[in-house]
Amino acid sequence: MEDIPVNMFLGVGAILFVCGVLCMTTKRNAIGILMGVELVLNGANINLVAFSNSNYGLLGIDGQIMSLFVIVLAAAEAAVALAIVLSFYNNHQTVDVDQASELQG
Repeated sequence: MEDIPVNMFLGVGAILFVCGVLCMTTKRNAIGILMGVELVLNGANINLVAFSNSNYGLLGIDGQIMSLFVIVLAAAEAAVALAIVLSFYNNHQTVDVDQASELQG
């Protein structure tokens, strides 16, 4: 059985990262922006795991451990951000981030 080259994993990770950045910059509602952040974090995770399992051995098991920390961070970020979005929706009846201008000091 042949191993999949690291370049393939890096390509998939880069595509996910770019899709996440495009999603964060083009979406106007907060849920879409949160999905973009998750795509960016998943693209980084794929790269970490690819380097930990590659023949180069650049990260070893440390890449997988860092990936687990990123997953925990993403779960905490999603929980806090969704609570903020729900609170904003209860007050303003929209999740459009352009309507948040009244939150400025």
